[in-house]
Parts: sequence; C-alpha cells; structure tokens
Amino acid sequence: MRQMHLIGFLQAQNCTIFASSWRHPESRVDFLTADHFQEIARILEAGKFDLGFFDDRLSMPDRYGSDHVHTIENGIRCVKMDPVVVLTMMGAVTKHLGLGSTASTTYHEPFHIARMFQTLDLMSGGRAAWNIVTSVNDGEAANMGRDETMEHDRRYDRADEFVEVVLGHWDSWEDDALILDKATGRFGDGSKVHRLDYKGRYLKSRGPFTVPRSRQGRPVLIQAGSSGRGKRFSARWAELVFVAYHDVEAGKRDYAAFKRMVAEEGRDPDQVKVATLCNPICAATKAEAEDRAALIAKLPLEIDSLSLLSEALNFDFASKGMDDPFTDEEMASIQGMHAMRDRVVQATGKKNPTVRDFIQATGRGRPRMDMVGGPKEIADKLEEWFTSGACDGFVIAATIMPGSYADFVKYVVPELQRRGLHRKEYNGTTLRDHLGLPRSVPGDWRAKTLAAE
Repeated sequence: MRQMHLIGFLQAQNCTIFASSWRHPESRVDFLTADHFQEIARILEAGKFDLGFFDDRLSMPDRYGSDHVHTIENGIRCVKMDPVVVLTMMGAVTKHLGLGSTASTTYHEPFHIARMFQTLDLMSGGRAAWNIVTSVNDGEAANMGRDETMEHDRRYDRADEFVEVVLGHWDSWEDDALILDKATGRFGDGSKVHRLDYKGRYLKSRGPFTVPRSRQGRPVLIQAGSSGRGKRFSARWAELVFVAYHDVEAGKRDYAAFKRMVAEEGRDPDQVKVATLCNPICAATKAEAEDRAALIAKLPLEIDSLSLLSEALNFDFASKGMDDPFTDEEMASIQGMHAMRDRVVQATGKKNPTVRDFIQATGRGRPRMDMVGGPKEIADKLEEWFTSGACDGFVIAATIMPGSYADFVKYVVPELQRRGLHRKEYNGTTLRDHLGLPRSVPGDWRAKTLAAE
C-alpha cells in the first residue's frame, strides 16, 4: 500500500515559519541550545518522519522601513543560525531521521556546497538532503557583498549550472575508489577519482573533489520553486519537491501538471516526491484542538505580515498605505517571490492590489486554520489529500515549539499508521530508503538530463 511521506519544517532561529510561534506560552525559548533541536529530532524520529528540513535565509527581515529594529523588537525570524551545524547536532541523537537544509546557489560556491553536504551525508550514514534555493532579497545581497539581488530568471539560469557542478563533483569518486590496503600501502585507485573541469557561462570549477561517496551515493535534492521558471527547475533536478497547495482540487491539478513536467524532462515522475505544506493543530479531541487554535490565532501581529511580505517580495511595504494600490511599475519591480505576487493578483482579481490585499490573500505570517481537530479529523484531511492524487506527503509546520510536533506524533501518527497510510517502522537506514528512491550511482542524473535535451 502506498504510504505518505512526512517532513518536519524547521528553522534554526527563534521561531518557526510563523513569527508568532515564540510568543506561545508553551513554546520553548532555549532555541540557542543543541538540546532544543535534539528534542525536536527525537520527536520526529519517534513519529517515523522521513526527515527534518531547515528553511533558511541569509539575512533577517529588515526590508520593511529599511530597518531591523522592528524585527528584533517583535522577534520576527531575527535569529538565524547555520542550519547545517544544527543538523549535525540532530544527527548525533538519531539513527534514521533524514537531515535536510537549505543552501543558496546565489551566494555560495558549488564546490563548498558539494563538500559540506557530502560530508554531512557520510557523517549521518546517508541521511542528508540539500534544498536548492536562489536568494530573493536585497538584505541577503547586502550581507554577501552585493548591491542588489540578481534578476529572477537569471538566478535560475545560474542555479542550473550550479547544480551541474555540484552533481559533477559528487560523481567524481567511483564507489570502489578507496582500497585502504595497509599491507601494500595503497590507499586508493587514482584512476577512479575524476576531475570535473567545468566551464559554463556563470561558473567554473576544476576538482578533483575531496569527499568520497556515501551509503546512499549522494544527498537527496530538494526544491520548492513555485514560479513558472522555478517549476521547470524543480522538474529538471529535484527528487523531493515542497509545494503549498491551497485546496485539494487545485492541488490535484497542479500535482498532475508538475508530474507531466517531470516526464517531459525525461525523468520518472514516481521518483520525484511532492509534499505540500500544512500546519495541523491537533489534540486528543476536536474541542481541545479548537481551544488551541483560538489561542494561536491571537498571537500574530500586523507587523509580522508587513515585515515578512517586504522580505519575500523585496519591496518596502512601509512605503504605502494599507489601502493604496500598487502601481503597474511597482508590481513589475518585484524581484522576490513572483509566484506569491501572482497569487495575490489571481485571488483578488485585481491587477493592482493594495497592501491589505497582499496581507489577506497571502496570509503571510499567519497560520492557516483549515486543519484543526482530533486524530480522526486531521487524519481524514490528510488522507483525502493523499489518496485523491494531490500530493505524495506533507511538510508539517509548527505553531508551538516543539509541542506541535509532539502533538502530531502523539495523536495523528498512530491514526495514520492504523489506516496503513504511514510506516510503523523505517524500511532502511538512508533517506533514499525512506523516500523509496534508489541509491544514486554516478552519472544517473546526467543520462536523464541529456535524454530530455
């Protein structure tokens, strides 16, 4: 029986994706300690999650009013630690949980990314994943020594080359390159480690690479592009895709369309898993969950939405009144998340939406309240999404840390297991095992890419 994939959506920061989460009376505030994240890792592994995944940005949200003071004062995702370092702490207390992190193709070098994630893969026994992103805002550009962010589609063009370089380096070592024969003094077979010598339009990298292959071959590739260009990028490269479908019917249409895009790239659609974002609010009973939701709904502030919209769309929302429509020039100037901008236009039916329209249509900074209930109610909704062909699994976002994960594992996971929708035990030790993906062999991605071209 087909079973759903579960991913814990994490941030190495003072709150979850929701800035309001730190304000909840039950949320832990020791987010600067390894114990905080190790407890989350233990909870996710107890629930047989595929992986814990870290979203990340290279700046705090300071686009609103061109100032960071409001971000610090309100705790709006202002603490951002290195997620890969945090993952090593989580990996040390788990044996099966996959370990995924975001790393930008815009401001890093591919050799560095290749070495970092392949090392994590080796140290975790084949549990690593890299979420490929192109950085979206000017704050990140300024922190990394640039004047402004790169134009949207050009970021993806560069990212295509970036992934080719990373995969090329990961392919450099053949599986049997190491010999380790002390009697003869032969450490390895030099003919089985290859230089890349890559030269593209944006990037070049020589090699040879310095990290051998892992138990799963190489890390899993994750992507979450939602613009047209982003979806094409995902279809070409990703093995696990994060989406944010807003209802089952739209999810079914988008899921089917994306799987067709994967096939058009010469890849097997069944080998690309699609997981949609949700934030279930659950408890032992529906009534208790509704009480929880009522408190959670009171925590977000208007400044959360304004600050996070400014960050995501790379536009200062403080420059406009709440009911002032965006001009054509302002809409065209947005170089952040194009899909978010386009979704607001579609949802409002307005070519020139207002600031208030953006807040209401995106729900930015506010948890959705469409999945509240006891074990049966939550499992029913997840089962509907999963069995109707709208997704292969779910990215579970928390509103209380780590209580949201603990509640989900305590109340919902057993019900999903009872229905045969979620594993009772891990089927293997690597992340590829959890996702039902074959072990990667050198060149597997290249053959598919060339076939599509």
